[in-house]
Amino acid sequence: MKPVYMINGFLESGKTEFITYTLAQPYFQVRGKTLLILCEEGENEYDPMLLKQSRTVLEIIDEEEEFVPARLIELEKKHKPERIIVEYNGMWNYKEMKLPWHWRIEQQITTIDASTFPMYFTNMKSLLAEQIRKSELIIFNRCDGVEDLGSYKRNVKAINPKAEIVFEDSNGEINEIMEEDLPYDLKAPVIELDNNGYGIWYLDSMDHLERYEGKTISFVGMVLKPEQFPKGYFVPGRMAMTCCAEDMAFLGYACEYGQADTLKDKQWVKVTARVEKEYFEQYQGEGPVLHALSVEQTRAPKEEIISFM
Repeated sequence: MKPVYMINGFLESGKTEFITYTLAQPYFQVRGKTLLILCEEGENEYDPMLLKQSRTVLEIIDEEEEFVPARLIELEKKHKPERIIVEYNGMWNYKEMKLPWHWRIEQQITTIDASTFPMYFTNMKSLLAEQIRKSELIIFNRCDGVEDLGSYKRNVKAINPKAEIVFEDSNGEINEIMEEDLPYDLKAPVIELDNNGYGIWYLDSMDHLERYEGKTISFVGMVLKPEQFPKGYFVPGRMAMTCCAEDMAFLGYACEYGQADTLKDKQWVKVTARVEKEYFEQYQGEGPVLHALSVEQTRAPKEEIISFM
C-alpha cells in the first residue's frame, strides 16, 4: 500500500506553509522519494532547494477532472515515490475524490485561516465539513485578533469530535478555550445546562473532563437505551444538527441510574447527576460517566434539536 498524506484547506489557508515546514523537519529526512501533488497554486511557492534536499518531486494537477486514479497512477509510475503528499484544492468536492485502490490515506490534515473561517463556515459549510470530517488534525492559523476561538472549536468538534485542534497566531500555538468563556458557572452547586450550554458542555468535557469531575450538572435530555449497555445504565442526551439538516447526531454520555429499566427510549427526562471520569467498556477506555442523583419525567423542550450551525 502507498501511504498518502492529504492536506486540505481553502486557498491561502496555510497548506503550503504547513507542507514546507514539514519537509524541512529532520524527522522528515527519510529514505526514498516523496511525490508532492499540488492541486492549486497560491501566493506561496515551494523552494526548489528545499524540494531537492528533501528528495521531493512536484507535480501539478489543477483541474478536478484530471484528479482521477488513472492520472495518479501515471505519476506514481513516473516517479516511483515512497510516499505521496497531496495539497488538495479546497473548492473541489472531497466527498467525490477517488484514489487508486492501493493508495492508503495515512493522515489527513486541514488548515484553516481563522480570519476567514466565519465566512467559509457560513457560505461553504458543506465543502468545509467534508474537509474536516475525516481529518485527524485541524490547524487554525492567523488567529491574531480573533476573540471567540471557543466557538470555532465547538463548530469543528460538532462535525468531527475526534479531531485534534490547534490554534496558532504570529507567536506560535495558543490556548483555545478559557473557563471564563463558558456560558455557565463551573463553581455553581449545580451547573444548569440550557440548549446552548448542553452542547458546549458535551464537547468541552471531551477535552477538559477535569473541569467537571465531581461536579453536579442538570439538564433536560432524551432517553437512549443501547442494547449493549450493562443493567442500570442509560444515555440521556440531545439530538444535534452538526452541519446540515441531513447530518444529525445524538450527543450523550453513559449515566448510572438504579431504575434505568423503568425508562423508555425517547422519553424526555430532567437529569441531575454527578460527573466522574471512569473506565466504561462501551467507551473502550475512560471517559465521562454520569451518576444520577435524580431522574424526573418532563416535557420535551420547545426546541428538541440543538444546533451548532
